[in-house]
Amino acid sequence: MNAPDKIPSATLSDGVVHWLINGTRDERFIDNIFAEMCNRLQQAGIPLKRSTVHVLIQHPQWLGARFMWSDGMREAEIARVDYDVRERSEYIGSAANEMQDGTTEVRENLERDPSLGRQHALYDEMRAKGLTDYVAWPLYHTLGKRHLITFATDRPGGFDDAHIAALRNVLPVLALVSEIRVKNRLARTLLETYVGAHAGELILAGATRRGTGTTVRAAIMICDLRDFTKISDNWPRDDVIDLLNDYFDAMSEPIARHGGEILKFIGDGLLAIFPLSQPEACANLLHAVTEARVAMAALNARNNGTGRAPLNYGIGVHVGDVMYGNIGSSSRLDFTVIGPAVNMASRLEALTKQVGRPVLLSRDFAEQVTPKFELEHVGKYEVRGFSDPIELFAFQPGAGT
Repeated sequence: MNAPDKIPSATLSDGVVHWLINGTRDERFIDNIFAEMCNRLQQAGIPLKRSTVHVLIQHPQWLGARFMWSDGMREAEIARVDYDVRERSEYIGSAANEMQDGTTEVRENLERDPSLGRQHALYDEMRAKGLTDYVAWPLYHTLGKRHLITFATDRPGGFDDAHIAALRNVLPVLALVSEIRVKNRLARTLLETYVGAHAGELILAGATRRGTGTTVRAAIMICDLRDFTKISDNWPRDDVIDLLNDYFDAMSEPIARHGGEILKFIGDGLLAIFPLSQPEACANLLHAVTEARVAMAALNARNNGTGRAPLNYGIGVHVGDVMYGNIGSSSRLDFTVIGPAVNMASRLEALTKQVGRPVLLSRDFAEQVTPKFELEHVGKYEVRGFSDPIELFAFQPGAGT
């Protein structure tokens, strides 16, 4: 019978590893776990002075995020990282750069002559703060994902072998714990990006069955870009994409700022709702339209400098009950709104061309606006799909209450 393997002696970080496995299941955010881990490592006798975690994320605006902890902090400092960071001096020659190129450890003795070590501004900053040793390792997630964790100390002589072994001991468990939180955040970010914040919350809460939904009373806004077919036929593809992105920025940011939710982009159009559960939802919609007009004017001024024609748009607005939920095939769903009120907003948007006003509102919506805005009565019009003529009002963005 073979003799049993020798059981390894406890390390300084065994208690921290036990806590990561058993004590973090109710903590939602990795930055909070990271800061608590650093404080526990200190309490365990590891002379930790500074630590960072760098994670790559799939976000439309950010390449990644950095969590930084230093001695005395109860919460980590969070910084977003731009997509162009890899072209900047803060990245070139850094530990993150080395890890991206395949290195599995960066260790820098900050007590030696700086001319003998790595040349990067970060190491100079750490020396200036009295730090003596720095180590960085990959933080491995599944499917080949590599993130980064760093540790630094101000202990004379730097970390000893026991400290390094203890810090290494933490990494596999921290990788598992962090991946769960990063994936949770990724799921939330992707849903917010593609279906909107409110719909994303509902989907994460389990609203995924086809045909399920709820009735919501809301102000509905449909916006469409004019002459897009002509533009897309005559302009280079990349210019068309840039134009659409700029146009959607001009329209979307005011909507989000005033409490609206964009449910979908439809080619060159968008559908948004302002639930009437929000105070002054209808007024908020008109404030968003006003700010969008200003943003579009600024965009046209910029485009004029490059020889591009001005962009025009039409907006139709109505209010009513909509079914808000899952619509689609058995394997491909869309979380959106449907109902006669949505159809009416779409018809009003189309009527903006005939009436010659960029923003048309139904009487039902106009009567809901509090406080009152200056609206122009433009008469009754036949609306395709509806039996009775609809009384319409035009809104000139910028008109006050």
